Amino acid sequence: MTEKILILDFGSQYTQLIARRVRELNVYCEIHPYNHIPEIDSNVKGVILSGSPCSVRDSGAPDIDLDRVNHGSPVLGVCYGAQLIAHKLGGEVMRSEMREYGRANLSKVDTHYELLKEIEIDSQVWMSHADTISRLPEELELIASTPTVEAAAFKHKEKDIWGIQFHPEVTHTKQGQEILRNFVVHICGCSQDWTPDIFVESTINELKEQLGNDKVVLGLSGGVDSSVAAILIHQAIGKNLHCIFVDNGLLRKNEFEDVLASYEGMGLNVKGVDAKEQFYSALVGLSEPEAKRKAIGKIFIDVFDQESHKIEDVKWLGQGTIYPDVIESVSVKGPSATIKSHHNVGGLPDYMKLKVVEPLKALFKDEVRRVGRSLQIDEKILGRHPFPGPGLGIRILGEITKEKVRILQEVDHIFIDGLKKHDLYGDVWQALAVLLPVQSVGVMGDERTYENVVALRSVSSVDGMTADFSHLPYEFLGHISSEIINRVKGVNRVVYDISSKPPSTIEWE
Repeated sequence: MTEKILILDFGSQYTQLIARRVRELNVYCEIHPYNHIPEIDSNVKGVILSGSPCSVRDSGAPDIDLDRVNHGSPVLGVCYGAQLIAHKLGGEVMRSEMREYGRANLSKVDTHYELLKEIEIDSQVWMSHADTISRLPEELELIASTPTVEAAAFKHKEKDIWGIQFHPEVTHTKQGQEILRNFVVHICGCSQDWTPDIFVESTINELKEQLGNDKVVLGLSGGVDSSVAAILIHQAIGKNLHCIFVDNGLLRKNEFEDVLASYEGMGLNVKGVDAKEQFYSALVGLSEPEAKRKAIGKIFIDVFDQESHKIEDVKWLGQGTIYPDVIESVSVKGPSATIKSHHNVGGLPDYMKLKVVEPLKALFKDEVRRVGRSLQIDEKILGRHPFPGPGLGIRILGEITKEKVRILQEVDHIFIDGLKKHDLYGDVWQALAVLLPVQSVGVMGDERTYENVVALRSVSSVDGMTADFSHLPYEFLGHISSEIINRVKGVNRVVYDISSKPPSTIEWE
């Protein structure tokens, strides 16, 4: 069994970032809500307590049994986690006279302590808290300070319990990764052997044991997640994996044919299903985003169910669920709020009677790509931008028609193809076009036009949890705008979306 670090989530916006930083050290970790702590067995090498928007002084503030968490495992409290440790041991946590947010520098660092080995005096850290530890309890000793925060870091005098008031996981803390390495590797003793190759080997073995000679059906999308999941399952059970790729009429231009062609030579058993008309019929008259999502999801399940019934004795449904899907779909009082439900988490109708197998549910998106490279999957598939399950259905604002799909497919094709031709595609996380329910006045030749407006969106990101709009060259955007207006009948205006996530989302619906 894999050794791991547990990260207990108290609701911090940075909790997933802690996990990502630990994974970068080739150490496996899991995030769990503070009020749903799993068994802390011998595989748990250490526990990290996250930050939180709450105050330990609030009634009903998130709390844990520190003795249970520390039983045999070192503990590191980060921000709220550190305040909670101090508070529970009898120290004082008070509201700061002013909110401590932003860059600070360590003015005192005791490098004799393992956590702070090789951490430099004056090293920049990132503060984000409204409370501060005003008095440490007798059991804790001070090991680092800033000019305004005396208790910037501490250690329990007798136990392996540590606390830091700043956030080591953000890039603004210049030596944050060194601090996490000191904790995870030197204090917890993790071996740093969790690599893509090891993941592939262990996952295939687990899938062989889990699935045996059972048949699995899996819905392919042509994207990274479903492709990597399919290859993992295929390497475990071979021809017993049956893949289905459904054309819902909301794919990109030529995508149905292109995706099927991309799977040739990979050894997968893939069936393409043209179900465009069923989807278009179900979407007539629908303009509200959630109603469209539900209609698209329902028809997909109906089509998928029909096709899976043509395969005898299917026992399992394979899915490309990844770790952010799992985390965001857990809703508990306190930890990070659920912003949206995911179509591939817990959405299986009872009547399908299939067990679910999700080989990627422990991985972040960039880790899935690294696993895909370990499996030697074509870079054209691994490098594809994310594409939503409802496809262009959530990029056509308002009611969906065949003509609107045609327009958006052409616009999207020009934009994406342009990014590739100008060597910009690999520089952005995701790029897309949106057809707006807006018409504007224009002039073409000597004629006045009143036609559609399209928005282009391109973002940079690591995992899609946060994103900044891409600073694409003006010359490129001008060229693409001219191409779209000249070549796509029905469009006379192009705009570029310069909002970031948060507060905006990447998709418009």
